[in-house]
Amino acid sequence: MARILLIEDSPTDTAVLTQLLERNGHQVLTSGSAEDGIELCKREMPDLVLMDVILPGMNGFQATRALSRDAATGKIPVVIVSTKNMEADRAWGLRQGAKDYIVKPPREDALVARINELVGG
Repeated sequence: MARILLIEDSPTDTAVLTQLLERNGHQVLTSGSAEDGIELCKREMPDLVLMDVILPGMNGFQATRALSRDAATGKIPVVIVSTKNMEADRAWGLRQGAKDYIVKPPREDALVARINELVGG
């Protein structure tokens, strides 16, 4: 079981992803904004972060960069989960420090397998 921080502003996507993760034995923390998510990440030190891109205020690319470059949170893998399906978005997300870029809606088996790879589950 991993502790996963989900940074997602859509209540529907938050509910769907939380159910998917909990069904697969993970504990889920949620945040509706990048700024709050960064603070929650620093406070709770989850095993992994699932990051949306389109967020109010700071976007997911900026938040991923902030987490990956911070000494306290830099070792926590960030996986971007976004509706943005352009190769440029994927490349940019990876350059910001994300360990993977998954397009919504994710396939449950693929998402869970990738999470398990990243957290050693």
